[in-house]
Amino acid sequence: MTSPDRLQRTKQWARQIQRDVVALWFAARDPRTPLSAKFVAGAVAAYALSPVDLIPDFIPVLGYIDDLVIVPLGILLAVRLVPPTLMHEFRDRATALEERPSSRGGLVAILCIWLAAAALAGWAVWRVVSPES
Repeated sequence: MTSPDRLQRTKQWARQIQRDVVALWFAARDPRTPLSAKFVAGAVAAYALSPVDLIPDFIPVLGYIDDLVIVPLGILLAVRLVPPTLMHEFRDRATALEERPSSRGGLVAILCIWLAAAALAGWAVWRVVSPES
């Protein structure tokens, strides 16, 4: 396989991922979507559409794991849970959408996780350095 072919396939895969994230955003809000699919689709879409990552991209290797592994696997799971006829409809709507939505809920969830991790780390450090009473 030549390099231009591989690049074209990678670009097409990225476009499909972006379309499916938006389609899952629609699925999470549609009353016809089963509850389990709605939950998974909502979580994946909220994370993928959030303006921040759980693991920031500037952290070597780990920063890209969520973009290259976690999000695509979450999308695969969510797409399997949404009935195929509905998923087809949501993909059509996502393709027609001109502007990609953003997720404030995903942002809030990630910030809460960061704050909880910072509080836990601070507590652990305090336990180590504080004198016993």
